[in-house]
Amino acid sequence: MNLLGVLTIVWALGAEGWVGRPPLGLDVYMPTPASNPLTRERVTLGRRLFFDRRLSRDGTLSCASCHDPKLSFSDARPLARGIGGAEGTRNSPPLINRGYGATFFWDGRASSLEDQALQPITNPKELGNSIEEVERRTGMTAAGIAAALASYMRTIRSGDSRFDRYTAGNTDILNELEKEGLKVFRGKGGCTSCHIGPNFTDERFHNTGVAWQDGSLADEGRFTISEIERDRGAFKTPTLRDLTRTAPYMHDGSLATIDDVIEFYSRGGRPNPNLDERIRRLDLTSNEKIALAAFLRTLTGRILEGF
Repeated sequence: MNLLGVLTIVWALGAEGWVGRPPLGLDVYMPTPASNPLTRERVTLGRRLFFDRRLSRDGTLSCASCHDPKLSFSDARPLARGIGGAEGTRNSPPLINRGYGATFFWDGRASSLEDQALQPITNPKELGNSIEEVERRTGMTAAGIAAALASYMRTIRSGDSRFDRYTAGNTDILNELEKEGLKVFRGKGGCTSCHIGPNFTDERFHNTGVAWQDGSLADEGRFTISEIERDRGAFKTPTLRDLTRTAPYMHDGSLATIDDVIEFYSRGGRPNPNLDERIRRLDLTSNEKIALAAFLRTLTGRILEGF
């Protein structure tokens, strides 16, 4: 079964809201590596490590410092900020539903959550620590730390949004403006070209022009990993779930509001030599913009984590 099929099953099961804690049987539907199956013990350990400031070199920050549970595990800053106030180059993406992801980080440089988990720890602009020191402080191996953190992150889920209830058959839960916004989303807006499936992302990389500034790319994005010309300035499609909690938007946090994002796409992004062919002028009317924004706000759901 492909990723979209897995997601469809999960959201069908979760349409009524994942009442209470999900069963351990969630890992039947969650794509997990055979080397790191979901267990209660490993998830509990990963949660403890996620909030453990010993992972940072100076003991001041944890994973949760940039991925706040109250903000859908993002941080409300344009750019991430690490130890000593060091400012990163990209926005902290939300971690919701990343267990269903295909690649990780804005440029997709990690192919698994296990691979992703250790990179912020050793990044000098994030937690700024060394693997050896973290192993000494925790008494765990790097592989054990990565496995536990990855397991916990797989349990960070958002569902039971008003839109989920609408697709489950409660058609009255969206008002007429929101339903009009859904039509724009699926039609004139062309949003489903990239924001597809229950998680509203194709898990691919697109140049929308955000990184094109003053006649050049401020960040080459996916190209630094793939070295494929068409990937210059391309970044991974983020989920649209919980948008109301995850501002500001884009890989550089340069768009402050949902309305700003809609306006950006209505104008056709920012033209540049590698602009994705899907990006074109939409010239949405004022009413269409208002309706689309109203629909996007229906994607805010209920966040659960752990077992």
